[in-house]
Amino acid sequence: MSDTVVDARGLKCPLPVLKLEKALVGVGAGETIAVLATDPVARIDIPLYCRQQGLALDISQEGAAVRYVVTKSPAAG
Repeated sequence: MSDTVVDARGLKCPLPVLKLEKALVGVGAGETIAVLATDPVARIDIPLYCRQQGLALDISQEGAAVRYVVTKSPAAG
């Protein structure tokens, strides 16, 4: 279970990534954020953002949406 859930279903790029970025400010190292997104571009943008920021990522399908579970690392500050 994720600590925080961001519902970005129906939102287009770059909003899912921007909502994730905003949510990261409010969580500590080791905590997770689940982003639910339906925008196909999020399949590229969210993993890219996570790689650039040193964030762990787990991806799964949840109905019509994709669930991106992002874990904030200590280095991500």
